[in-house]
Amino acid sequence: MGKDFGLDAILAELRPFGKYNIVNYALLLFPIYLAGMYGSVFVFEAPDINYRCNIPQCEGFNDSDLLEYAIPQEKNGLSRCEMYQVATNSSNTCKIDDFNRSVVVKCHEYVYSEEYSVVKDFNLGCQNWKRTLIGTVHNAGLFVSLPLTGIISDKYGRKLALSIASLMNGLFGFLRSFSTGYVMMLVFEFLEAGLGAGAYSTAFVIAMELVGPKGRVFGNTLINGVYVMGLMSLATFSWWLQSWRFLLRLIYTPAIFVVSYYWLLNESIRWLLSKGRHQEAAAIIQKAAKMNKVKLSEEVLSPLYELEKLNVPDSESDKNKENQENDVRVEKQPSNFMKVIKSSIIRKRVAICSFLWITCTFVYYGLSINSVSLAGNKYVNFMLVAFVEIPANIVCLLVLDRFGRKKVLIITYVLSACLCISLSFLPKDQKWLSLVLYLSGKFSITVAYSSVYIYVSEVFPTNVRQSLLAVCSSLGRVGSTLAPLTPLLTLYYDNLPAIFFGSLALVASVLVFSLPETINVPLPDTVEEAERLSKKKNRTGSV
Repeated sequence: MGKDFGLDAILAELRPFGKYNIVNYALLLFPIYLAGMYGSVFVFEAPDINYRCNIPQCEGFNDSDLLEYAIPQEKNGLSRCEMYQVATNSSNTCKIDDFNRSVVVKCHEYVYSEEYSVVKDFNLGCQNWKRTLIGTVHNAGLFVSLPLTGIISDKYGRKLALSIASLMNGLFGFLRSFSTGYVMMLVFEFLEAGLGAGAYSTAFVIAMELVGPKGRVFGNTLINGVYVMGLMSLATFSWWLQSWRFLLRLIYTPAIFVVSYYWLLNESIRWLLSKGRHQEAAAIIQKAAKMNKVKLSEEVLSPLYELEKLNVPDSESDKNKENQENDVRVEKQPSNFMKVIKSSIIRKRVAICSFLWITCTFVYYGLSINSVSLAGNKYVNFMLVAFVEIPANIVCLLVLDRFGRKKVLIITYVLSACLCISLSFLPKDQKWLSLVLYLSGKFSITVAYSSVYIYVSEVFPTNVRQSLLAVCSSLGRVGSTLAPLTPLLTLYYDNLPAIFFGSLALVASVLVFSLPETINVPLPDTVEEAERLSKKKNRTGSV
């Protein structure tokens, strides 16, 4: 029904970024800024810190040479998890004769550095899997939050979904800072992401539905720029506070106030129209026109007024009659969700878009998480890897509307693959060249990730857009769920993570060829219109 009332024509007359949209974007960009911090906060909650075995007879000495009598030497220094067995005839001093250097045993207790981490607070020394599991549990929560928020958003409205998700973020994130044990922290980590992580996708959908085709890429670039500011702020706050507990309290408290958006924000016009609430949509359009000081032409508004008349009964009897007709119509016509399930084109599109998302999240988060292991200051490295996303998003703005979505996706996936795989061939002493390649890989996958996010929002119909966006995003979170575990791969081969990143990116580049182009195409409002995108592509290819 969406094309009948010409919403894109109305949005064009309202101007993509008039005063109304500027005000709404200013509100929406705040939860997006917060989401930038929440998505990677586990990197600074559970960083890998220095520790070694606790050897009572050697403690209190500042001479590191004495520790060499008690702790085996490894390629990167003293072992963190093993020590020499105390000799049976030990005099309980820290001398070479007090240890049997032919027998190596596991540590029972640890001495931690002065750095702040849950590793120290919950005594996770030499349990690296437990440390990385925190990020995995956080991202696993997205499998719950994104479909759940998508269903609430499509059924009850975008602003309600945003308000609830933000409240859950703030509540469980703040409570997590008071965790007294590892299990308690994992529970709150999952609940915060599981019930609140959909705030970002909801804010993104509202922002995309505010503008027409010409404004989508700029809006997407703006959103991604603010998200990057969140990432850089996370590293800055963590560096400043040096306490994961204070960090959580600082960044999660503001999310509670986003609940007020339920009263401050206007509902998405597209969503209202897809639900047949034309009178409310018309009122918001008129409000936007007044704020933008624009007079909408009757030619553009007349189809909307006609639909408004059809959907506003004049009397109670008309209302009853309409309800009866609607009941009959519901019995005869399949639901939108059933139409999606029956459409092989949409099913295939969901599967491919999900894989593209998996690739983006796996490489994107994998590079971000592993950046703190690069040589140098981990906070600066993280900020550099985050900062490179700003020029990447500017490039995305310049190329998407010029070259189309497909070409950009194919090129950036191939480039990401080449850069990641080439990292595995560099000598270890080439630190600066490694950093340049690392940042270049993050640059290219960021362009791909931004393109995928906007592309997926363009290929599905309005009445199930956020639900399908949530499905793709949720399945795509397989990548971000596995990404925190990639540092464990270096135990087997130092460059194994980079090879994994590159291989997935190559496969994704091939799959993009089977998708339709959406440059300057109005958003589809029905399943049939979404299907026609592929049919149009096939006809174009056969001419």
